[in-house]
Order: sequence, then C-alpha cells, then structure tokens
Amino acid sequence: MTTNQNNLLDRESVGRVFMRYLIPSLVGMMIMALNIVVDGIMVGNRLGEVALAGVGIASPVYTILVAMSLWIGIGGATLYSQARGAGDTKHAQYIFTHSIILIGLFTLVISLLAFILKDPLTYWLGANDETFPYANDYLRIMLLFGFILTVENALSTFIRNDQNPNLAMMSLVVTAVANILINYYILYVLELGVAEVAFGTILSAALGVLVLATHFFTKKNTLRFLKIRFSRTIFKQTMGIGFPSFLSELGISVFTVAYNVTLARLLGTAGVAAFSILNYIHSVMLMIFLGMGAAVQPLVSYYFGAKSQDRIKQTMKLALIVATGSGILAFLVGQIATRQIVSIFGDFPQEVVDIALIGIRLFFIAYIFMGVNFVMMSYFQSIAQIRMATWITASREIIFMMIFILVLPLIFGIHSVWLSVPLAELVVMITIIVYIRKKTTLFQSSKIKNE
Repeated sequence: MTTNQNNLLDRESVGRVFMRYLIPSLVGMMIMALNIVVDGIMVGNRLGEVALAGVGIASPVYTILVAMSLWIGIGGATLYSQARGAGDTKHAQYIFTHSIILIGLFTLVISLLAFILKDPLTYWLGANDETFPYANDYLRIMLLFGFILTVENALSTFIRNDQNPNLAMMSLVVTAVANILINYYILYVLELGVAEVAFGTILSAALGVLVLATHFFTKKNTLRFLKIRFSRTIFKQTMGIGFPSFLSELGISVFTVAYNVTLARLLGTAGVAAFSILNYIHSVMLMIFLGMGAAVQPLVSYYFGAKSQDRIKQTMKLALIVATGSGILAFLVGQIATRQIVSIFGDFPQEVVDIALIGIRLFFIAYIFMGVNFVMMSYFQSIAQIRMATWITASREIIFMMIFILVLPLIFGIHSVWLSVPLAELVVMITIIVYIRKKTTLFQSSKIKNE
C-alpha cells in the first residue's frame, strides 16, 4: 500500500476522514436543497401554480448544464485524485487544466445551439400555451449565462478532491443564501417575474465562484493551471469515467420531462403543478444523495490510486449505512407529514393538493433504495468500473423508469405513474446485489479490477 503520512487521507482513521468529507458535503447539499425548496415556495406563493409549473418545465436545461460540468468535472477530478494518490502531482495538475478547458468549450457550444432553438425546445420540454411564457423566460436566461453554473460546479468538484471539502461547502452555502435573499428581493420588493428569478440564480452562482477562487491563495492548494496540449488519452479517460455522472443528471431531465408530459396528458395542468411540488422535494433528496456521493468519490478515487483496498472497504461500509438510514427516514417523513409538505408551497386548488398527496406517499418509497444505488454508482465510478456505474445510472433513471411510466398507468390506472421510480430503484438494487454476489463479494475481493 502506498501512503504519504503527511496526508490526512493516509494518516487519519477512515471514520474520521469520511466524516470530514461527509459532513461538509451533506451540509452544503442540504443548504442548496433548502435553496431549491424556498425558491419553489416563493415562486408558487408569489406568481402562482402556472408559473411554478413553467419553471419546473424549464428546469431540465439547468440540469443539463450541471450534467455537462459533472461529466467532465467528476471524470477529471477522479483522475486527479487517483494521480494524487499515486503521488504524481504534476500529472494531476495537467488533468485539472485539461478538464477546465474542456468544460468551457462544451458549455459554449451546447448553450449556443440550445438558445437558437429555445422556442421549439420549450414546447418539447412539455410546455403548453399556459406555461410557455414562464418556461421560455427561465430558459432564455439559463442559456445565456449558464456557463457560470458549469464553472462553479467544476471548480467545487476539483477543490473537494484537492482536500478542501469545507470550502466547497462554503461556496454552496453562499450560493444558496444569496439566491434566497436575491430572489426574495426580486419577487416581493421589485415584484418582477420568472426571468429575473433565473437571473438571481445565476448571480448567486457567480458569488459561489468567487468563494471557490480563494482556494488558489491557500497553502493547501495543489491545483495549478499548466501550459498543455490536447491529450486524446486524458480526454477519453475523463469522458469515460465522468459519463455516469452526466447520465445521472441527464436522467433527472428525462425523469422531469417524462413526468411533465405524462401528467399533462393524464391530469392536465393540475397534474403538472402537483408534480412541480413533488419535484422540488425530490430535489432535496437528490442533493442529500449527491452529497453522499461527493463524500465517497474523492476518498475512494484517492485510495484506489494509492492501492489501499482496506480503506476503500471501510469507507463503503460507512457510506452504505448512512445511505440506507437516510432513505428510510425520508420515506417515513413522506408518509407522516405529507399534507404539511404540500401546504408550504402555496394555497393551491384542492385538485392539485389531492394529486400531490397521493404522489408524495407513493413516490417516497423510492428513497428506501435510491441512496444505496447512488453510493454504489459512485463507488464503481471511482474505481473505474465504468460499465457497472453506467448500468446503474442508465437503468434506474432512464430504462426501467421509462418502461414503468409507460406501462403502469395502462394496467393499474393513473396514480400508479408515481410508482415508476420506486420500482425502477428496487429493480436496479437487485441487479447490484446479483452483480456483487457473482463477483464473490464487494469487500472481500483480493484485487480491484479496472474494467
């Protein structure tokens, strides 16, 4: 085993190191989740359920921008931590520079193409004549200034992998608090609309970038911008390792569009508005599980580079315990406090409330399995078992979810649509268990294999 006793990842106990990463990641993600919920509450209460539905319809574009930054950011940061674990700091810095340049180029091209097609894109995302003005306004701002979001996400990922999870957390806190204050001012003082709310989100992200930039002036910083040439090898490795993260975020967009389109067809605007409520709550849980993955990825990547199998084993045991406990707790809260959850988003028509109550109670079953699936995806991604990581993401968020959302309402009625995600998560967890048993066991393998 390769170790560097001056490095806290090698020096301190696995439990202590895991908590050093888990707590900042969870706190940062929880604050961001609170930000998302408060945003939804303010839009719903101030502008009404149609505006809330419009923002929900346009949200996949925000997700795709984040997905792009995570694709290259997580892929590059995983390679970065593996190189650090192996003691090759110069190569790690080369990977960092290469990744940031790629993110800038990809964001520019995608945003430009989407902006040119923004009107038909808005309808494709599920907008109707009622929701189009709100969705289109939100979309326009996100496409013009979305590069700020990708920069913030990429820098946050690399800084967390550069052993500064606390600063990554602080940037999320600053972004979230600023967004709440700015959008409160926009909605309740200036009495403006959805486009200005979107701009408030962008401005908040820019403040987060400024916080992250302070890392480059600290003693612990090893991130450096080097003079580089395009490397086909690093490009292929980055895009390969980061692909499950991109697919995961893309899957959120597929999930949102699929539910918006299906519920608009089955239940009309009331169904879309009810889903918007659930989707804000779902964003909270996704942030929590992403926080767990954000804690697992730097540690497992580093230990993989250092060939420290025992530390990988201990880290994963802790992560799975936390993921399972969080999922069960979320399920129970969803059953007990359903009506209270719905009521905080505004005074909606009874039809919307009734749909949302049923949706939350059924949908929250998914969280029992979802946390474990998130953590296992991060594990396989961090040790470069990309096929399995991709399978977990594609099957739970796209393949099985789409099959169930198309089939269940035909057999069991309209409200069974809410069970599409819970069933998809359950099936995927079963496939993970089968895969692990076939490979003997996850934690008793004598050698970590690269796929």
